[in-house]
Amino acid sequence: MENIPVKILREGAKLPTYGSVEAAGADLYACLEEDVTILPGQTSFIPTGFAMAVPRGCAGLIYARSGMACKRGLAPANKVGVIDSDYRGEIIVALHNHGTEERTVVHGERIAQMVITPVLTPAYEIAESLEKTARGEGGFGSTGK
Repeated sequence: MENIPVKILREGAKLPTYGSVEAAGADLYACLEEDVTILPGQTSFIPTGFAMAVPRGCAGLIYARSGMACKRGLAPANKVGVIDSDYRGEIIVALHNHGTEERTVVHGERIAQMVITPVLTPAYEIAESLEKTARGEGGFGSTGK
C-alpha cells in the first residue's frame, strides 16, 4: 500500500502508529489542550490534530481499541466511523462512555484504531426478483444460536 499523506493541524498531534508489525489497525491519539472527562452515557468529540488523504477506492474505518472499550467503557459512539477518501477535515473520534463511572481522556492517549480498507461502490438498480438461496428471507436469528 502507498503512504498516506497526513497534514498536522494542531501542535502536539501524533501520526497514527501500529502497535505491532502485523497489526491491522493503526492507533489514533488524542490531541488535547486539556483533559476531557466523559460522564456515563455521554459522548465527547476527541480531536486527533490531523487530516489525511485516504486513497481513492479505500476508506478509513475507525474502531474501538479493545482495552479502552472493555476496561474503561470508552468506544466510538457510532460503533464504526467511516472516513471517506474525499474527506479532508480533521479526524475526530466521537468517544462514548458506556460505563457507570466518569472517564478522563488525556493528551497523547490512544483513543481508537483505524483500518484502511478497499471499498466497492456499485450502482444500485431495481430488480423484480433476486437469486434464490438456501437461507432465503430468514432474518434475525434464523440461522440458529
